[in-house]
Amino acid sequence: MPASRTFITRFLQLVAERKFAEAERMLERSKARTRKNEWNLGYFQALSGILLAQKSNDDKYLFLPTMNPTNEEELKNYQRDFQEHTKNVIHADYDRGFFSAWSDYTKVLLKLNHGKKQKKTEERQEEKPAQEAPKVEITPRKSVQARLV
Repeated sequence: MPASRTFITRFLQLVAERKFAEAERMLERSKARTRKNEWNLGYFQALSGILLAQKSNDDKYLFLPTMNPTNEEELKNYQRDFQEHTKNVIHADYDRGFFSAWSDYTKVLLKLNHGKKQKKTEERQEEKPAQEAPKVEITPRKSVQARLV
């Protein structure tokens, strides 16, 4: 059985939100439910690496500290690169699974950033006082009565 997209997405969200204990439980459950093949081995190795790199603030994991998770354009470029590696037939199944996990991670980061941007926009709109309509005074017209002669 392949890894559940819901579980994987939730795992990646938890990692991005730095909720590591819950993320580890999700990862172990997902691993237990999947078939053991080269693609899945690469995929889960990358997920484990993403979790480990986020957990430790060590410089030996150079990729994540250099990646700005809030820069949408940078994330899109990384995702594009990972997608290319995922589709490249020269790579072994293990490698394609590995790059697929990274592609999924950047996709989740992009969605999380988009959600944060929408939330900030909504908050700014709520903070702005409602613009009042300009006051226009309407004065009643004097009625003119016509005389018939």
